[in-house]
Amino acid sequence: MVPMRSIWKGDLSFGLVNVPVKVYSATESHDRKSYQVDSSDGARIRYRRVREGTDTEVDYSDIANAYETDSGESVILTKDDLASLPVQKSPEISIVEFVPVDQVDPIYFDKPYYLEPSSKSPKAYVLLAKALQETDRLAIASFTLRNRTRMAALRVIEPGVMTLQTLLWPDEVRKPDFDFLGDDVQIRDQELKMASSLIDSMATDYDPDEFSDTYQDELSKLIEAKAEGGEAFPESDEKEESADEDSDVADLLAALRASVKDKGDASGGSSDAADKPPAKKAAAKKAPAKKAAAKKTAGKKATADKATAEKSTAAKKTTRKRAAS
Repeated sequence: MVPMRSIWKGDLSFGLVNVPVKVYSATESHDRKSYQVDSSDGARIRYRRVREGTDTEVDYSDIANAYETDSGESVILTKDDLASLPVQKSPEISIVEFVPVDQVDPIYFDKPYYLEPSSKSPKAYVLLAKALQETDRLAIASFTLRNRTRMAALRVIEPGVMTLQTLLWPDEVRKPDFDFLGDDVQIRDQELKMASSLIDSMATDYDPDEFSDTYQDELSKLIEAKAEGGEAFPESDEKEESADEDSDVADLLAALRASVKDKGDASGGSSDAADKPPAKKAAAKKAPAKKAAAKKTAGKKATADKATAEKSTAAKKTTRKRAAS
């Protein structure tokens, strides 16, 4: 991992309080680095800055930016022109207001930065962090980074570290304009109940460590296999895996549907069809009991008949003996 280096240093101010801080980029890319080459021999592709229509190369220091006016006219601005913009250049992150956390839609969040206390005593930093947590609010701040004025949301993450997340400007967020928004889509109560039950059955606490970038993992395997002259993903294995995944998905969907049905029965919202299977099970349990009772009765009757027959035979023998004497 690349060591963290501060990219900005200044004061975080609210009211008459100043909190000296250092700013660090909170994210880094884990994508594999690549460069363009000629596929025939691997020679690297280089780009040159040349004048259009010629092969004359232009020095970087001589390159300026051209902007279009509202009427479509092209206007050239040099680096000196851009440096003359009257933007605030004071090293200060100025908090302008505090708002409830749920009032800032995540779609406005852009790039996050860590803030570290840069003074000898972190008391002011810790105090502001605790106050934000206690009030459950975000601080909306304004500051200048790389000659651009930005708005940002100041919030606290564990373990008590403040982050400064730049915000997109309102005109940078597109408004959704889809045809279906004008349709009157009817959702039945039972459909909504089933969808809610599916969500409940999959509800859990979010743990980012449970997920990984499968594309980068597979790309790494492909690169290493290619370097060794092997094959990372044989075709046959891929087909077998996809078949297994399809069956797993089918089993999962069946299990989820069954879970929704069980929850519906438990809540008293079962249909007649759902009530029939338990009745059949009860009948199936009673059938063996009837057979057992019938066998038991038949056994008792056979035993009684046998005893009666034996008594009758013994009586006949006694009568014959008496007659003979």
